[in-house]
Amino acid sequence: MNSSVPKVLSIAGVDPSGGAGILADVKAMSAMGSYGMAVVAALTAQNTQGVSSVFPVPPAFVSAQIDAIFEDIEVHAVKLGMLGQQAVTRAVADSLRRWTPPYLVLDPVMVAKSGDTLLEKPAISELREGLLPLATVITPNLPEAGVLLSERPVDTLKEMRKTAEKLRRLLPDDDGHWVLLKGGHLPGDNTIDLLHDGDRLIELPGQRIHTRNTHGTGCTLSAALAALLARHHDVPKAAELAKQYMTGAITYADQLHVGQGNGPVHHFYPGLAAWQAPV
Repeated sequence: MNSSVPKVLSIAGVDPSGGAGILADVKAMSAMGSYGMAVVAALTAQNTQGVSSVFPVPPAFVSAQIDAIFEDIEVHAVKLGMLGQQAVTRAVADSLRRWTPPYLVLDPVMVAKSGDTLLEKPAISELREGLLPLATVITPNLPEAGVLLSERPVDTLKEMRKTAEKLRRLLPDDDGHWVLLKGGHLPGDNTIDLLHDGDRLIELPGQRIHTRNTHGTGCTLSAALAALLARHHDVPKAAELAKQYMTGAITYADQLHVGQGNGPVHHFYPGLAAWQAPV
């Protein structure tokens, strides 16, 4: 690619408090030295304490936004987040099949940190059948993995390894498709993530950071991963760097003092120069 600044697109919902959704995505992409763009797939009324209302965006308008971006701008990677409805999920899948971005990171956003449902049940099969085959990397947490597999969420590392293998079988058999199974819901202080491409199973170790300010962690990680893929073109390297960035963003989250509930992570915490290495 001949661009010095990767152009990365988020297709997701809007969290007006800025902790999650496309606002968080663009912050993370910017922190990674990329040019962030966003297509609005759903509107929410929410803050650090929860989601009070969801307003769907018409699928045709979501498609129109996507077409407007791709017709004018070279997109180096796409991140998918909250899509909300089955019809929107189908519209996004149809659009991405037409435009075929080089990298697609799919964060299967189903439930907010507060416990509020963000993806209607009919959309789950649409996500499995229409979007998973297009994904370079999917980034479910353990509850989301359980929904995708129609199984109970697992709670041990041993079970996680089996779950990662099962999730990988939902993706195409050919090379270039990865599962990043996040272990933040494991009990204890270890937060091991698993990266699996069907052959390699890579452990990404981590230690739990004790803070309530973890709103938008899934959005932030997947957005950073998309931006780093566009920069480094290597899934294991991008995943490792994204996790390092996420760890720092959580570590410094308590400096922000945003809201009365689960506050956001610190997307622009000190020491960001390391993430902005030359292409």
